[in-house]
Amino acid sequence: MSKSQEVFVSTESADDSHEDAVPLHKADNALLKKLGYKSEFKREFSLLETVSFSLAIMAVSCGITTGYDYPLLAGGHFAMVWGWSIPCVFVLCIAASMAELASAMPTSAGLYYFAAKMASEEHSALASWITGWSNITGQVTLVCSIDYTCAELITTGIAMITDGAIVLGPGPTFGILLAIFFIQAILCSAGTRVLARMTVVIMLIIMGTTIAAIVSLLVCSRGNGVTPKDAFTKFENNTGWTNNVWAFILAFTSPMWSLTGYDSAAHIAEETAGAARAAPIAIMAGVIGTEVLGLIYYIAASFATASVPDIIQTKLALPMGQVFLNVLGKKGALALWWSIGFLQFLCGCSQVVDASRVVFAFSRDNALPGSRWWKQINRRTRTPVNAVWFVMLLSALCGLLSLSAAAFDSLASASVIGLYISYVYPTLMRITSGKDKLVPGPFNLGRWSRPCGAIAVAWTAFMLVMLMFPYTQTANAQTINYAFVIIVAVFLFASLSWIFSARHWFTGPIPNIDGPKRPESSSYEEKQDTMEQYTGE
Repeated sequence: MSKSQEVFVSTESADDSHEDAVPLHKADNALLKKLGYKSEFKREFSLLETVSFSLAIMAVSCGITTGYDYPLLAGGHFAMVWGWSIPCVFVLCIAASMAELASAMPTSAGLYYFAAKMASEEHSALASWITGWSNITGQVTLVCSIDYTCAELITTGIAMITDGAIVLGPGPTFGILLAIFFIQAILCSAGTRVLARMTVVIMLIIMGTTIAAIVSLLVCSRGNGVTPKDAFTKFENNTGWTNNVWAFILAFTSPMWSLTGYDSAAHIAEETAGAARAAPIAIMAGVIGTEVLGLIYYIAASFATASVPDIIQTKLALPMGQVFLNVLGKKGALALWWSIGFLQFLCGCSQVVDASRVVFAFSRDNALPGSRWWKQINRRTRTPVNAVWFVMLLSALCGLLSLSAAAFDSLASASVIGLYISYVYPTLMRITSGKDKLVPGPFNLGRWSRPCGAIAVAWTAFMLVMLMFPYTQTANAQTINYAFVIIVAVFLFASLSWIFSARHWFTGPIPNIDGPKRPESSSYEEKQDTMEQYTGE
């Protein structure tokens, strides 16, 4: 056996006997087997760590600190509060629908597995193909957008330290971005236990930085901020769009981008103990926690923003940095700023882990070019190391957009579009062709499943149109939203691949267990027996 063969084991050769020694893990693996897969990961994620993982990717303090300029331009104080609150209601419907599916089918294949099982037999493979490519597009661009804002946090911090004497441009920012990619790739190649423990640390930092930002902004801005009436109702349109309603709607970009990545709990299901319960709890807890803390943070930011026009004129890459300087002073601002910057780096690590699991799962079904490489598991770490580095390579290519003035707009929009298509497509199948196919897990919506799913699909359709638009009515080559280019390029490649090749051989999720493939009806009946171990019925 060659050295490379000693280091890596394919998905067909992994041994899961060590997991069956733990009763809960044995039940998890039995359920996974009913879904068509054998256990290949160590189940190191507890419920707390799974919830932490979901919260870590959304990292509310980072999402609002870096996404603050959206409501700032799209309505000022009014948009900060209500531009966050309104989308949160609809995102909760999307999360609930996803949690129901994750509870019933806890596998790393996640969304594209859900779509395949909920679609009709005739369209199962195509549903899986669409969902898988959408999710990977969103996952990779989300890695890039998170790390790009991490680079902006660094460049803004340098400008704050030097009182604006050093303002780094697109070139140095791209260099910092590449360095971040490289370091994260090394860290995310570690074993599952290290990654699981790291998520708890990230969650504690999230809570600490968010509470610190909220308290400091509210306390230190007293007497220098705005009145409660202005904080909740004052509207100022600085987008360049003449229609105020449309300008306000553009503020929805901030919560839609911040509230992404909660599908991560589904993607690490095969590394989670008690996944049928832990995954849906993590999805819902992550979304609700982020929504509540995010609203409080934006209310605090609204009170602390004494003058919207003055903040817009700042030379800092991220306007929230100017708010921190105005309210907290240089030392206080820098202390909080670098804490959030470090957290954003760790948030990026969590997203890399998530994205690599999606690539691994899709490659396990031979759906990606080079699948035989990306589905390999490292024997020492029991993680898909090749998939980690592949994600970083794709993210680096997307990072070339950092040379554009609208880099963050493009990356954020592309990630939301890709992810939310994959979020709701399985739900669309669930409430149409799959309305009678789902065997519910411990978490289920009951009679609310179809109404909740319909709301989720309608909201996402509306958001997909909005996110294609530039943030100003007078866009040029530097400020145009390139999300459309990214999405069309990927879907054109995926469509042509399907038409000329994949439709002849891609059948959707491929079981990797020994023996013949079970008929779909039989697998659902057998799965119910295993599910009873979770529900106690």
